[in-house]
Amino acid sequence: MKRIICFAVLCASLLILAGCAETEPAITAATSLPSRYSRIPADTVKMNPQTDSFPPILHNPAWEEPQPMPGPINSSGGEDSPFITPDGNTFFFFFTPDVSKSAEQQLTDSVTGIYQSKLVSGVWSEPERVVLSDGLALDGCPMLVGNQLWFCTAREGLTGLHWFRASYDFGVWGDWQQADFDPDYQVGELHITADGQELYFHSSRPGSLGKNDIWVSQLENGSWGEPVNITAVNSPEDDTRPFVTPDGQALWFTRTYQGSPAIYVSYRENGSWKEPILIISQFAAEPTLDSEGNLYFVHHFIQDGVMLDADIYVARKK
Repeated sequence: MKRIICFAVLCASLLILAGCAETEPAITAATSLPSRYSRIPADTVKMNPQTDSFPPILHNPAWEEPQPMPGPINSSGGEDSPFITPDGNTFFFFFTPDVSKSAEQQLTDSVTGIYQSKLVSGVWSEPERVVLSDGLALDGCPMLVGNQLWFCTAREGLTGLHWFRASYDFGVWGDWQQADFDPDYQVGELHITADGQELYFHSSRPGSLGKNDIWVSQLENGSWGEPVNITAVNSPEDDTRPFVTPDGQALWFTRTYQGSPAIYVSYRENGSWKEPILIISQFAAEPTLDSEGNLYFVHHFIQDGVMLDADIYVARKK
């Protein structure tokens, strides 16, 4: 299955950034941003639950049946990598106008990147682009801790994929800088706990059970300590994209189940993580929850083995 951003391809594409920059100027914090809708192809056919060949399957009665998030979060383009703040009032996600385009094309389309929406009187506001660079960059994987937005990025001046963080001060995102992880940790998509003391991430680093595993690193004297494999939750399958609830008692993640991504949760009892429970299967991934337990995730619409669309879904807690 093809992900919206294939970072292996993206990293290779950085070798031709100079050529891409000649095609279209970089979006910067001072640039007037085009509408994300302006880059969606006119012939795009919007997918929906009625046309979905492989709808998400709910396996736990504690949640209502998953449904696409109400507008204007979803569009005819592709939405992915959701993150909701605990109070349920701010929503971040990744957007690209055409999921069939290559990483090189996404890099220079002027609209692909991280977006933010606010819940106002029960209605989500029109999402706005979060600009996190003064040069050519492709940003994704948003995750908020306090007033800091952590994100993965491929950008001018750096080789490969890196993790950055930016601060929100006086109504503006700025002061973006590279996160100080030891490269040997091989940090994949990550989540930092609400207290800022634990870093959960997936990686295929040495010691994994065969594919990607979930690892945790403790903050020690201002630095992230040696990662520990969370063997209680990992499996021979691909275990990725962790999310820890604000109370620190539930670890949500994505695992391959019957050939496609599925969402699992492990609960912590007496300080130990327990056997994971399957919650939603069939092209469901990247869980994030608000403080009321409502579950948000990305669902990919697949037909004949090809991804046609991606939307953010929500399964509300009963």
